[in-house]
Amino acid sequence: MKLTQLGMVGYGEVGKIITAGLQSHLQSAHVWDLKFANPNSVSTANTAPTEIQHATQAGFIACDGMKALCTASNFIISAVTASQTLAVAEEVARYINKGSVFLDLNSASPATKQAASKVIEDAGGHYIEAGVMTSIGPYGIRVPMLLGGAIATDLAPQLLGFGMDVKVVSPDIGVASAIKMSRSVMIKGLEALVIESYTTARQYGVEDHVLPTLAETFPSIDWQQTGAYFFSRVVQHGKRRAEEMRESANTVKEAGFEPIMTSAIAKKHDWVAGLAREGVFDGLEKKPKWQDYADRLIAHSKYKPD
Repeated sequence: MKLTQLGMVGYGEVGKIITAGLQSHLQSAHVWDLKFANPNSVSTANTAPTEIQHATQAGFIACDGMKALCTASNFIISAVTASQTLAVAEEVARYINKGSVFLDLNSASPATKQAASKVIEDAGGHYIEAGVMTSIGPYGIRVPMLLGGAIATDLAPQLLGFGMDVKVVSPDIGVASAIKMSRSVMIKGLEALVIESYTTARQYGVEDHVLPTLAETFPSIDWQQTGAYFFSRVVQHGKRRAEEMRESANTVKEAGFEPIMTSAIAKKHDWVAGLAREGVFDGLEKKPKWQDYADRLIAHSKYKPD
């Protein structure tokens, strides 16, 4: 099947970047996000006019609902938060044109992806899962993705032709997700550990002793720079990362294990995200050092060592 009309569900960071990267390769690019709802609302919290204007100025067609997007598209991409993975697939299944391709970029467990696949396939669509293997910002459309699904091998050449970096790992749904989610436990876990370790060291005034010992053990890592990057990513995207870690916890459960560590990682990301929403990190310089983030956490904390 030749992919010609794009429908992007989710107009956040990932949706914007992928749509912009694919636009020149397709005849049209339609987008839909719940943020588009109630564009005439006078609420100060309503972002609909700004988001719709952004889409329009980028040359995309902002749809007024899922039905309009599905009707106009034969290549639908889902790029929403992890908790909405199945709900979006179920909504798309109500309107998808038979034979259309549904590419699921969301960070969800194998069982969630399998459930999403079933509803899309039952509706006459073709479901492809994608495991997005690193942050999209530095890579754009060339972010590495692992694909799974019955037609993944047939679809891959077109995606490669669009400039995407895809690799088929299995015709079965769930394999790509298992790879992605297992990796996420490690990467998001490191972020959570760095935040907890560095902030504790900072509170006790021993960071100049702790970080050199990390450099001795893992000399290939710049622990100062990595710390700043990890803090910034969790502060900016902690809510989304926490949802991903809850799906990672489901992945661990589906493997037959208790997700003790993974659940704790989700809790840590959620905690930092909550503080970010409260404004704890507002006013930091453009490229803060990890110490700047840690100092805000220390100032906010009720708990001080005796």
